[in-house]
Amino acid sequence: MNELRIRAAGPEDLDAVLAFWKTAAEGTSISDDREGVERLVARDPEALILAETGRDLVGTVIAGFDGWRCHLYRLAVHPDHRRKGVGGALLSAAEDRFVALGGRRADAMVLVRNELAQHAWRAAGYGPEEQWRRWVKPLG
Repeated sequence: MNELRIRAAGPEDLDAVLAFWKTAAEGTSISDDREGVERLVARDPEALILAETGRDLVGTVIAGFDGWRCHLYRLAVHPDHRRKGVGGALLSAAEDRFVALGGRRADAMVLVRNELAQHAWRAAGYGPEEQWRRWVKPLG
C-alpha cells in the first residue's frame, strides 16, 4: 500500500470529494453540493481534511472550529481502505488542528442508524451524550 498522506483540501479537490462521498459516506446532507463545499473551503481552508494513498482519495473529515467548539463531520473512509488506520489518522489530524486552535472538546454528528460509524467513533474514544438532542431548521 502506498504511504498515507493527510492534507487540507483545496478548491481543485471539491469535485473528487463530492464523488467520493457518494461511495464512502453514509447518508447525505443539504450541504453536499459544490456550492456548499466551496463555501466551507473558502471560509476555513484547513477544515476539510483529506487522506490519500498515491493519487487516490481514501478518506475525508471536516474539522470545523467556530472559535468556541470543535465539530467533526463527514468522517468517511473508502470501503476498500477501512480498518487500515485511515480514519484514525484523519481524526488525529483533526484533533491536532483543534488543539492548535485552542479547542477543548470535539464532538461528532453520527447517524443513529449508522452502527458501523458508532463503533468506529467509540473505538476512537468518543461517546454519545444522550442528554442532548440536535434541533435543526433548514434555511432557504
